[in-house]
Amino acid sequence: MESGKEVLLLKTLLVQHQQARRWLSPFIVTCSIYFLLRIPESQSTWVSALVRSLPVLSLVAYPWALASGGSYAWLLQGGLVCSAVGNACLMWPEAFLHGMTAFAAAHFLYFCAFGLSPLQPALLLLTILASVVCYGLLLLHLEPDMFLPVAVYMLVVSAMLWRGLAQGGGAGWGALLLALSDAMLAWDVFVHPLPYARLVTMSTYYLAQLLITLSVKSLELKND
Repeated sequence: MESGKEVLLLKTLLVQHQQARRWLSPFIVTCSIYFLLRIPESQSTWVSALVRSLPVLSLVAYPWALASGGSYAWLLQGGLVCSAVGNACLMWPEAFLHGMTAFAAAHFLYFCAFGLSPLQPALLLLTILASVVCYGLLLLHLEPDMFLPVAVYMLVVSAMLWRGLAQGGGAGWGALLLALSDAMLAWDVFVHPLPYARLVTMSTYYLAQLLITLSVKSLELKND
């Protein structure tokens, strides 16, 4: 009897693994296309914006396919869509604030998805401290009209990071990499250009979104 249950469990895991590979294949392909094409940042066209956004958009189907459609999956999908919109907006300097707004919405949706249990107040203090230090460094290089938008954005990112770290696993690593990608992008834009900035920020960004997406199976049951 026990051996029968083990065989059934093994078959279930094998089916889930095959489904995961099938639904993640578009992400791998579109990521490869983005990095292989090496589209110049100055080439701000709808095609280049689509190529830049497709890897994250391709992840939207994964929670729908492998989860039961709970609140975590829906919030995660909303965050992925907002992230893709924000990523596209960053192709045009005049749309930078629109991109920040879309990314802030994505972070907020991830924050809601991660939930408030376990609370982990010590992690909240650490993320606030890191955010204050980071904002203090950026503040010296910001234009006055960017003081408030950047402060609000960093507040939302800190909240998302706190909840992601509290959940741990893929959500924790994904939240950490997403915050790190944002920090490097902010430094590159507002302070000083970083070497290989696009390669580093985009690779950490895509990996972060993938890890958060992969957390759907465990956290959906935990938070619903």
